[in-house]
Amino acid sequence: MGIFERFSTMLKSNINDLISRAENPEKMLNQLILDMKSQLAKAKQEAAAAIADEKKLQADAEGLKKQAEDWERRAMLAVQEGRDDLAKQALVRYNEALQGAQQLHETWLKHKADTENLKVSLRQLNDKIEEAKRKKNILVARAKRAEAQQRIQETMSGMSDKSAFESFDRMAEKIEAVERKALAAAELQQEFQSDDLAAQFKQLEYKGSADQQLIELKAKMGLLGKGAGDTKQLGKGAAESEAEVLDDEPK
Repeated sequence: MGIFERFSTMLKSNINDLISRAENPEKMLNQLILDMKSQLAKAKQEAAAAIADEKKLQADAEGLKKQAEDWERRAMLAVQEGRDDLAKQALVRYNEALQGAQQLHETWLKHKADTENLKVSLRQLNDKIEEAKRKKNILVARAKRAEAQQRIQETMSGMSDKSAFESFDRMAEKIEAVERKALAAAELQQEFQSDDLAAQFKQLEYKGSADQQLIELKAKMGLLGKGAGDTKQLGKGAAESEAEVLDDEPK
C-alpha cells in the first residue's frame, strides 16, 4: 500500500469516527485539519526516505560508472605495457562495473520519476489542506447559521402551539361564568329580601327632601316673597283665601 493510499485510508477512518460521534462541526473540522496535518507530516517523512533512497541509487550508479572508467583506464595501461593478460582481466571488471552502473542508472531513473511524482502529490496535498483550512471558517459559519435557523424554527413551532393560549381563554371563560352566576344569585337574593312598599315610600321621601332643599335654596337666593320661608304657613294661608272666596259667592 502506497503512502497516499494509507494516508487516505487513515483520514477516511478518522472522518467517519468523528461523524459517528456527532461532535459539533467546528470541533470536528478543527480535528480533521489536525489529522490532515499529522498524516501529511508522516507522508513527508516517508517521502523524504524515498528521496534519500533515490539519491543513494544515483550515487551507487555513478560509483559503478566511475569504477568502470577506472578498469577501462587500467586495461589501456596494461595494453601499453604489453600485458594483454592484465588488460583482459581489467576489461572483464570494466564490463561488470559498466553493466551494474547501467542497471543502477535505469533503476535510479525510475525511482527518480516516482519521487518527482511524490513531491507533486505532497504539494497538492499541502495545497488541499490549506484550502480546507480556508473553507473551515465558511463551513463553521454555515453550521452556526443552520443551528440558528433550527432554533428559530423550534421557537416558531413553540409559538404556533396554541394549547397554552386556548387553556388561558377557557379559564377566563370559566371565571366569567362564575362571576355571572354570582351576580344572578345576588339579584335573586335582593329580590326576595327587599320590601317594595318601603322602597316606594323611601322614593317619595327622597322627592320631598329634594323639594324642601329647592325652596330653601330659592329663599337663600332671595327669590321668594315674605313668609315664603315657612312652607307650611304658605300652604295654610292659600287654603284660607280659597275658602273665603267660596263663601262670598251668591248662594
